[in-house]
Amino acid sequence: MKRMVILGAGESGVGAAILAKVKGYDVFVSDMGAIKPHYAVLLDQHGISCESGKHTAELILNADEVVKSPGIPDSAPMVKALIEQGTPIISEIEFAARYTNAKMICITGSNGKTTTTSLIYDMLRRAGLDVGLAGNIGNSLALQVAQQDHAYYVIELSSFQLDNMYDFRADIAILLNITPDHLDRYNYEFQNYIDAKMRITRNQRDEDALIYWSGDPVLDREIAKLRPTATLYPFGDRPTPPIPHREGENNQPVANVAYVEKGKMVVKAFEPIELPVELLSLKGKHNQYNSMAAAITAQLLHIKNDVIRESLTQFEGVEHRLQYVATVRGVRWINDSKATNVNSCWYALEAMTTPTVLILGGKDKGNDYSEIDELVKQKCHTLVFMGLHNEKLVEHFSALGYRPAESGAECGGDKRYIDTHTLADAVQACYDAAHDGDTVLLSPCCASFDLFKSYEDRGEQFMKAVREI
Repeated sequence: MKRMVILGAGESGVGAAILAKVKGYDVFVSDMGAIKPHYAVLLDQHGISCESGKHTAELILNADEVVKSPGIPDSAPMVKALIEQGTPIISEIEFAARYTNAKMICITGSNGKTTTTSLIYDMLRRAGLDVGLAGNIGNSLALQVAQQDHAYYVIELSSFQLDNMYDFRADIAILLNITPDHLDRYNYEFQNYIDAKMRITRNQRDEDALIYWSGDPVLDREIAKLRPTATLYPFGDRPTPPIPHREGENNQPVANVAYVEKGKMVVKAFEPIELPVELLSLKGKHNQYNSMAAAITAQLLHIKNDVIRESLTQFEGVEHRLQYVATVRGVRWINDSKATNVNSCWYALEAMTTPTVLILGGKDKGNDYSEIDELVKQKCHTLVFMGLHNEKLVEHFSALGYRPAESGAECGGDKRYIDTHTLADAVQACYDAAHDGDTVLLSPCCASFDLFKSYEDRGEQFMKAVREI
């Protein structure tokens, strides 16, 4: 009997443990933190041995194979020991895929993953397909495979998950964009992060599909360099991309199969569909790209255009991504807590149509804030910093001409920042600084782990505070 050790007892780890038990492995689960009660109950119900608050070497280093939670870095001492002795370490997604013949639709990118994944899932459900939602959202893929396998899975994949995927093959792979993120995990080398993202194309065949944004210079370069085997389905701002993506006999670029033209989104992977951009339920240029990627996917799966159109016009979006909270004293409050990197904040600012008070801050991941400089100057009269360590934000935006103020009510000029260190102080500062017709936007650019448990926790606390004003 093979011994499978699971490092991390969260959603992915417990799901992998249950699948391993069902498939006859000798299973042991180890978590350096506390195991949440409902996961502890699941492990107990399946007779799976586990430990919390420690990693016991003699119970781990004898594993034939290890499934590692994506949140655990390779620099963790126990992981380093496993690597040194040559023990195979894989992701939950890699493990689960061994035991299903489902069609895999996989989405990655620095921004837009959750929205696009959720939109594709919505389209497949409206079409009546047997589909599961997995990866960074939904339930554990392994648990679904173990308990109620589906014919299709729509899977949001982070770079951390892709790091430990080797034999996995995506039937449809979607690359939305690649911009600097998680550089603290990748030795502050952008190319290392790029390489992780591009692993989504690994093992694809001619009959598989690679959908990607043809306007992303990183993707242009990497696809030209890697020359993926899968059939390419690019989308972008115009019918034909401005530069070649794969040189053919006539050195012509691969034409975009989805684009915006004369105010209409056009998708023609198969039978063409046109839809006025103003009718899309998801607003902003970034959501046009997300909508195009989802519509191409649906057409490749032979979903009727009427269903695609219905989803694109009715889908309500995802929590914590440009989520309307309330209007207070003529000021709109928007929760974009899911914006954990600079590029995601750029897209949020691009969608703003009123003067904006912007909340930034959290755990910096090696961010370069210069990407949002122009939009900040154009749209934001006040910046509110919310974090334990705001020094980098103060230094960067001071250089743009933003001046300190203790509160919005007391500060003069049209460019100011307010330095806060709690959610309550940040919300109060925004309330003081905003005027009738303004928008207060929480789009932090940073991870949430300095003051909050997660970006969801940050967003929930923000919305609660706003509604209590």
